[in-house]
Amino acid sequence: MIRLGILGAGARGSDTYGRWAVGHPERARVAAVADPDRHRRDRLGARAGVPEAHRFADWRDLVAQASAIGVDAFVIALPDRLHVEAALAAAATGLPILLEKPAAVTEEELEALASAARELEARIWIGHVMRYQPFWRTIRRLADAGSIGRLLTVRVEENIGFWHYAHSYVRGNWRNVASSSPMVLAKTCHDLDIIRWFAGEAPATVASVGSLSYFRPEHAPAGAPARCLDGCPAADSCPFYAPRYYAEALAATDGWPVALLGDDLSPQGRLDALRTGPYGRCVFHSDNDVVDHQQTVAEFPGGLTAVLSTSAFTGQNTRTVRLTGTAGEVAGNLRTGALEIDLFSPTAELPELPEARPGKSFTREPMGHRVFEVYAGPVTLGGEPDHRGHSGGDEALIDAFVTALEQNRDDGADRAAPDRTAPHRAVPDRAAPDLEASLDSHRMAFAAERSRAEGRTVHWGRP
Repeated sequence: MIRLGILGAGARGSDTYGRWAVGHPERARVAAVADPDRHRRDRLGARAGVPEAHRFADWRDLVAQASAIGVDAFVIALPDRLHVEAALAAAATGLPILLEKPAAVTEEELEALASAARELEARIWIGHVMRYQPFWRTIRRLADAGSIGRLLTVRVEENIGFWHYAHSYVRGNWRNVASSSPMVLAKTCHDLDIIRWFAGEAPATVASVGSLSYFRPEHAPAGAPARCLDGCPAADSCPFYAPRYYAEALAATDGWPVALLGDDLSPQGRLDALRTGPYGRCVFHSDNDVVDHQQTVAEFPGGLTAVLSTSAFTGQNTRTVRLTGTAGEVAGNLRTGALEIDLFSPTAELPELPEARPGKSFTREPMGHRVFEVYAGPVTLGGEPDHRGHSGGDEALIDAFVTALEQNRDDGADRAAPDRTAPHRAVPDRAAPDLEASLDSHRMAFAAERSRAEGRTVHWGRP
């Protein structure tokens, strides 16, 4: 089995990657865990059977002892601003790395990571889970098969959901650029990665507009206090009233997002957390400064143009997409998994789509061209769309990571740290995505933020 060293035992490290390893004991196990919070590291350690001696308060100690413990690969799920430091240390061991996004929060750190990865021939997977979702993989199959002809436009809408935005980007960890990163990186590097994935090349230009327009002190209801539980006069009507969300609507939930309140998730524990912690703050009196809406346009050398629209002000928390090509178009909604595929030729047929379930087909006037409906995505036992684990992307990503390591081992790949004095040797990671292409999504995000802040179009590769 593959022995994982997990750096960071929060929601991603523990509840996503650690949980997968516990559920697949024949393929992987958590050999070591590092987290400064004893409760978090012991919770994962106990669940995964990690010996006390292999539970570390400092991730650096885990990396230093990885060889002695017998770690085969690292999972880095630390806070965003520690990603590069940890990835550089882990890469120096020669072991493969699954690195949560964003890979870096500044352009300088990103390029330092890219340079080190090239020099060390590091094997790094970035946590772009959307590539692994059946929904996006099905669309990619359609594009690769030539079903819609030459791809000319991509439009992705990131509908964050008003409640999700308030939780993560007003009250939560990603609310402030100084402590995290711009929202176009923290949230939509996933979407930019999908656009880059479809384009097959880096863009020529990037332009972006947007701002923080609403979640500001001047828009607070009259008399609104700093915290929701401090006697807010607008409690009954405010859609962002924290107790209604964390204590009432999510009363039966103890995972994300409620788990971020703290260890005591009893009704009283939740209220106590809202009285003192960040999630009980008025959304108009927080220290947030990231944008609440943004539109980004990218033009690619091959002629493709792409638009990414992001908004906090949506009722649904989902993504919608439309691709147009010279022979057809495809439109879809990630929440439902539904894809509608228009093929302009009256004799056109769909290629094989193994991750999709067929729906109805019909012709559309006035030309009588073919239209097909399919549904791509995991479903519950009752047949409804299953949105857990990023619509199947989380499990598919860690599965692909472990599968690649298993294949390398079967191929006789050397899992020991490489000899840096020997000639460089490529390591055949079959399922590893192109790291440079993955990092391009971050470069696109930085370019978009520079364009937004400076009011100009950014040309790729130029300051």
